[in-house]
Amino acid sequence: MVKMIHIDRVLETCIKQGASDIHLVTGRPPVLRLHGGLRSLETKVLEPDDTVALMKSITPDRNQQELQEGGSTDFGFAFGDKGRFRVSVFRQRGHLSLVLRLIPNDLLTFAQIGLPDIIARLCGRPQGLFLVTGPTGSGKSTTLASMINYINENMERHIITVEDPIEYYQYHKKSIINQREVGIDVPSFSEAVRRSLRQDPDVILVGELRDLETIETAIRAAETGHLVFSTLHTTGCQGTITRIIDAFPVNQQEQIRVQLSTNLVAVLSQTLCRKVGGKGRVAAYEFMVITPAIANLIRENKTFRINSAIQTGKKYGMQLMDDHLWTLFERQLIDAEELYEHARQPEEMMAKVNKRNSTVTGQQTVVSQEDQDGEPRKRE
Repeated sequence: MVKMIHIDRVLETCIKQGASDIHLVTGRPPVLRLHGGLRSLETKVLEPDDTVALMKSITPDRNQQELQEGGSTDFGFAFGDKGRFRVSVFRQRGHLSLVLRLIPNDLLTFAQIGLPDIIARLCGRPQGLFLVTGPTGSGKSTTLASMINYINENMERHIITVEDPIEYYQYHKKSIINQREVGIDVPSFSEAVRRSLRQDPDVILVGELRDLETIETAIRAAETGHLVFSTLHTTGCQGTITRIIDAFPVNQQEQIRVQLSTNLVAVLSQTLCRKVGGKGRVAAYEFMVITPAIANLIRENKTFRINSAIQTGKKYGMQLMDDHLWTLFERQLIDAEELYEHARQPEEMMAKVNKRNSTVTGQQTVVSQEDQDGEPRKRE
């Protein structure tokens, strides 16, 4: 049987090496996700009994009961003062598997994670809906935690967060902050948001807009004079608007377009790319601020023109994902493979890279010709 000390060692290794996730799967040694790749630890291969023992060493009783009844469970726990882990336990082929996501203790500044300067000003808005979107593992939780921390440090606000589970622990600073966990403090996201409206909040963080009811309550909270932050698993700002509208029945879609055009503040869509050399990752962003022009496009059901509006809104800090990826590529932070993998229009990016490469090659040819026509070079 695997003893408690073994899970401690795996957690220590994860933190020490700067990994983002731990995978504990029957038939493999513990595996870390490091800089986006998977790396097995040099320990024994896990047997079925090992994964059960590892699960029991960190899983609360109520979650073990949930696992028994439903085949999966999610929770968070603190590893001393070194960090927190968000855990998903599930059954597969009759065995248990665990995935642990490391949530670092240190909250990053906007500059450290490369967010546009305008975000600090948007965090001071008295009301509205601010969405952070992207695939799983793209750093949405880190970005939102940084925004909440910025408000907490710089403004006098009452902040309520609703999370499943609580990821980053936040403490009272200039603001008052209450963090509620779904399943422990409140039964659901939508119920928590509804109840929070009677708790004198200024800022509400909704961990995820999982269903129609939660989307409706989040928009209503923004409408009634609160600044609401939340996430969606969508790709791109234009796609996010379409996804929200399509979640509603057809007879409600016109109304929701009007509500979004009035209450949406901004959409930040992000993804994480491997840095050149494979050590570390860098975030790439698409960012949209709701200007009167974009509000009109949402209201008039012309969301297909949003990308063009983002391109012309650079003075507001707006940018398309492909433009930011190209900037990261030119700064040699990511390679061409990462550029193609994350680009919205990979064919266009490929043509751009080929054109750039051919231009560089052409310049080298010219220099070479000049060398031949000029004086012979002195050889050492």
